[in-house]
Amino acid sequence: VQLQASGGGSVQAGGSLRLSCAASGRSFSTYYLGWFRQTPGTEREIVAVISRSGINTYYDTSVEGRFTISRDNTKNTVYLQMNNLKPEDTAVYYCAASSAYSDLLKTSPDYWGQGTQVTVSS
Repeated sequence: VQLQASGGGSVQAGGSLRLSCAASGRSFSTYYLGWFRQTPGTEREIVAVISRSGINTYYDTSVEGRFTISRDNTKNTVYLQMNNLKPEDTAVYYCAASSAYSDLLKTSPDYWGQGTQVTVSS
């Protein structure tokens, strides 16, 4: 599986961005998908995870209520809608796919996409 993230950019605090991550390869619907983020000098951290069907989701407490993860298995794409962005959301965002939900929670997925920069100014 190859993952290609897009949609990053620069916004002011309170603004919104929508990240997309398109996957190539087979069996997209059999993977759990997640979004992670990383700032310089820190470890990559989980932001959100979505189940294979899209019914179940998990959010880090720092983004809960502001971010929404979703997926379209017909388009092999996972999304991250980010609303009410804060300067502390500034980071490189990565999408990831894994056959095991627990691997995403451990920040150890089967596949990583390349990062997309999100910058939020105050």
